[in-house]
Amino acid sequence: MRNAGYRAAEWNVDNPLWKGRLRVMTIGDSCVLRLEDNKTGELFAQCNYDQQGVAVEPVLDSSRYFVLKVEDQGRHAFIGLGFLDRTEAFDFNVALQDYRKQGQKEEELASEADTKPKVDYSLKEGQTISINIGKLGKKPKPKKDNGISGGAMPFLPPPPGGARH
Repeated sequence: MRNAGYRAAEWNVDNPLWKGRLRVMTIGDSCVLRLEDNKTGELFAQCNYDQQGVAVEPVLDSSRYFVLKVEDQGRHAFIGLGFLDRTEAFDFNVALQDYRKQGQKEEELASEADTKPKVDYSLKEGQTISINIGKLGKKPKPKKDNGISGGAMPFLPPPPGGARH
């Protein structure tokens, strides 16, 4: 019996079909993984990442390889994604986790807002507000600067020195 999942050992990782850059972009509430040409920026494939994380799956036998579900005009395919460096793969994984956590926090805040009673701060008919701004005709007197309030600092006399030659 084989565990469900993908294994990078079954791929020809030394001879990839395509090389390029991966851009992880959040646009509004959605996250998009774009595989682009390094030089031209031309799109090779795109993966629409979801909060459940089913569009990206780590392989079972390596921390540097993943499987992406890419879609185009209603068709989809699963492609392997590999990183040369383990730290880049780690950063990719952390970026996806951060996106999921942000979505979870937004959902929690939205549910909290729904459970709290709504407070009406609008003025009722006949209510008024008075605001005392002070005397508008007089200019305020400038305060004396003691050197502490953020104004110009006074110069101090030079420190006592030894005999000058």
